[in-house]
Amino acid sequence: MIVSQSPVYILGSSRIPFVKSQTEYAQFRRKDLMVAALNGLIEKHHLEGVLIGDTALGAVLNSVADFNLARETVLSTALHPASPGVTLQRACGTSLEATWQIALKVFTGSIELGIAGGVDTNSDLPIEMVDQIPRVPSVDEPRTHLSMGQHTERMVKEWQISRQAQDEFALRSHQRAAQAYEQGFFSDLITPFAGLNRDRILRADTSLEKLSRLPAAFEAQGSLTAGNSTALTDGAACVLMGGLKGAEMLGSQPLAKCVDFAVSAVDFVKGEGLLMAPTLAVAQLLQKHRLGFDDFDYIEIHEAFAGQVLANLKAWEDPHYCREVLHLQAPFGQTLGAINPARLNVNGSSLALGHPFAATGARIVGSLAKLLSQSRSQRGLISICTAGGMGMAAILESGE
Repeated sequence: MIVSQSPVYILGSSRIPFVKSQTEYAQFRRKDLMVAALNGLIEKHHLEGVLIGDTALGAVLNSVADFNLARETVLSTALHPASPGVTLQRACGTSLEATWQIALKVFTGSIELGIAGGVDTNSDLPIEMVDQIPRVPSVDEPRTHLSMGQHTERMVKEWQISRQAQDEFALRSHQRAAQAYEQGFFSDLITPFAGLNRDRILRADTSLEKLSRLPAAFEAQGSLTAGNSTALTDGAACVLMGGLKGAEMLGSQPLAKCVDFAVSAVDFVKGEGLLMAPTLAVAQLLQKHRLGFDDFDYIEIHEAFAGQVLANLKAWEDPHYCREVLHLQAPFGQTLGAINPARLNVNGSSLALGHPFAATGARIVGSLAKLLSQSRSQRGLISICTAGGMGMAAILESGE
């Protein structure tokens, strides 16, 4: 294998508006959504007829009909028809995993340009035949038969996260996303589709009072609600990546540089918190690069549930957890410490914008790359929890 160790850059991104499932996109197939997002990227960066080294796309709720989703998506666009595609899946970390895989190919010099992304829609669910009976697959954990929400209820009890704290966090996500829309932050990130040009899940008029009135969603006496949990969402997102040669070929200014990625897992079957794995992935990256939270200008944590984010934040500040679970070593102190709220999800995140499972990673990468491009010498951290007790993390820096 030829190893060139070429810097890897995010050159651009595109996503369609995210909507609640079974609403505006109910008549579309998953490939339609992915093609729309990819077409937006092609149009923005004049990729018509361009041969892309590889395109990595995925969906969590995929079907046999879309077994070759990435390649079929590529063939449905104006990219050069000889552009290959690979379909992959790592639950809610799918498009961050795709970003990682494309980054490695650019880094080794195997390709000069690549695209990573993902799509999911609960409006186009695959139907399985079990004992000759049609069945819609669920996203419950096969080994515990519990939903992600039920697992998070266990986490918030363990970490003593109150209902009010969860509602306050959800409110902040909506407020920040609404402000970002007012300031035009999303205008060049979103590709209009089906007559929409903005996300349909965002509630700019929500309030703590409204959120507090919502009933529990997963347990009768639970604290997770439809307001502090992500809605089932349809959407697609993708990012354009390349080395210096690829950027020069397109005449593109790099937005951000990919520094490193990590993935981890926990034994949730034996009682560890299902969505606590990102605490390990983040700790691995911070220790490897000798960085602390204060070394990051922006920190993007996927908000599957407000309670999940708050539990992760609390764990990073807990001496026992950092010592026994994260195995924190010098030069760190007893904990990784607190994250400055002013740097966390500055433009809102999944609670406000929506969470099409496989698309979220690409959405976050694209948004963070734009933030980092606005100033020189800045650094960003990504944290994403996934089904199966896995977690992913990534570090990006301002493009050169």
